Amino acid sequence: MKSEAVKKGIERAPHRSLFKSMGYTDEEINRPLIGVVNSQNDIVPGHIHLDEICDAVKTGIRIAGGTPIEFPTIGVCDGIAMGHEGMHYSLASREVIADSIEIMAKAHAFDALVLIPNCDKIVPGMMMAAARVNVPAILISGGAMLSINQGKFLDLNSVFEAVGANKSGKISEAEVLKIENDACPTCGSCSGMFTANSMNCLSEVLGIGLPFNGTIPAVFAHRKRLAKEAGMKIMELFAKDIKPSDIFTKEAFINALTVDMALGCSTNSILHLPAIAHEAGIELDLELANKITAVTPNLCKLAPAGEHHIQDLYFAGGVQAVMKELTKLNLLNLDLITATGNTVRKNLAAVVNKNTNVIRPVENPYSKTGGIQVLKGNIAPDGCVVKRSAVAEEMLLHSGPAKVFNSEEEALAAIYHKEIVKGDVVVIIYEGPKGGPGMREMLSPTSAIAGMGLDKDVALITDGRFSGATRGAAIGHISPEAMAGGPIGIVKNGDLIKIDIRKGTINVDLTTAEIEKRLASFQPIEAKIKTGYLARYAKLVTSASTGAVLK
Repeated sequence: MKSEAVKKGIERAPHRSLFKSMGYTDEEINRPLIGVVNSQNDIVPGHIHLDEICDAVKTGIRIAGGTPIEFPTIGVCDGIAMGHEGMHYSLASREVIADSIEIMAKAHAFDALVLIPNCDKIVPGMMMAAARVNVPAILISGGAMLSINQGKFLDLNSVFEAVGANKSGKISEAEVLKIENDACPTCGSCSGMFTANSMNCLSEVLGIGLPFNGTIPAVFAHRKRLAKEAGMKIMELFAKDIKPSDIFTKEAFINALTVDMALGCSTNSILHLPAIAHEAGIELDLELANKITAVTPNLCKLAPAGEHHIQDLYFAGGVQAVMKELTKLNLLNLDLITATGNTVRKNLAAVVNKNTNVIRPVENPYSKTGGIQVLKGNIAPDGCVVKRSAVAEEMLLHSGPAKVFNSEEEALAAIYHKEIVKGDVVVIIYEGPKGGPGMREMLSPTSAIAGMGLDKDVALITDGRFSGATRGAAIGHISPEAMAGGPIGIVKNGDLIKIDIRKGTINVDLTTAEIEKRLASFQPIEAKIKTGYLARYAKLVTSASTGAVLK
């Protein structure tokens, strides 16, 4: 046991004395010490209830003969951080989460870890830490918010789009208030296939989350039962010495990318999966994502791509049912070990698709290719990403004049003042990992465009990123970013942007000579933030195309 470093032998009498000062008995000290990482706080809707999940986990650990020891980490609500300086900190918090767990796990010699996240950056941050620390680990999330039918099923994105609709005179402030009051009816991660739920679902596919971790609603008793199971299961993983290095294999990440395409997950998954893989010593490139999307059918259209929500996926059989459909095409490696202690094959043995409207059979997919597409071209030589499943058919091929903005705020003001018209391509630069800094989500401008009814006429491209709630021809992660001297920085107002999502291309209609001429004289703007954590982050962060990990 790793914990013997802090409790075994006469030399560790002082250490044991410190444990006893907290009320631990010799029996508890002698058992395996299991770190329980609780990201509960009172500002994130997906985290406000995590103390209940944590208590259930600790119960399970004690049932199975371990000693649970809880410690915290931070968590940012992307929705509340949206649209102001707070969004600079969201992606950047992922590295702090991973670092803090590494520090606590190593400093206290825990034998194993149970990780309790729920929302956007906390889920990948915890998985990154698990890969880095590499003691037996299991992830149990807090579960999804419910979506309630108020004439139609609402979610957080409904509120953002209502603001755009109000700004364009389509609905009144009273109607916005009604949507505001009804859209988020319970605690939990926001109810669509947004970033939090995308990563929670993919935790199952990667194998570090138990089946149904991604889809059980937050308020269901099944969630607490799964938390107890996770607490008991970690003791089995400890006994068998099954570690993240056994679970996070290259094949597991290929499985995750495959299910990502079938589900139509958030484009942020293309940031987080490479970052988790990086911690496991595995390289994932964007070319791999395109190879997988080319052969993987899109089986689900959950919000924002469609009307279904996570609760619908849960009742249909969850992520495991999606995986079972994909086995018909031999698209998954079934011999990988998972946190159940069993292989993927055994986990799926009794699984059935309970609702073919929510999870389409592979014989009748929404499309024969996956929900996410990587594009490349002369303004994105290292690639960029779009949630293809949430793009209207008529926008899969689009050409239009660029309207260039140096920040989200400038673009949003132009949209609200009706300066964006049909056919335009909104170009937002200096919002990448370095330029933001922190690669802010662009949910407000994309929702404003959708709320104004322009999502089938206007594209938006950026070196920043999008919320999983974004829909429309919203193309993000353009790499290299403008702040790093990328060619997106030399696009000018009126330049013709040509986008072909089917072919995976994005180009500005300029000659190579003109692009080289502009790049030769291009000077990025000064850093927006020059002090504190974000200034350090900007110096260390790498490109979105490599997961925005730190050097």
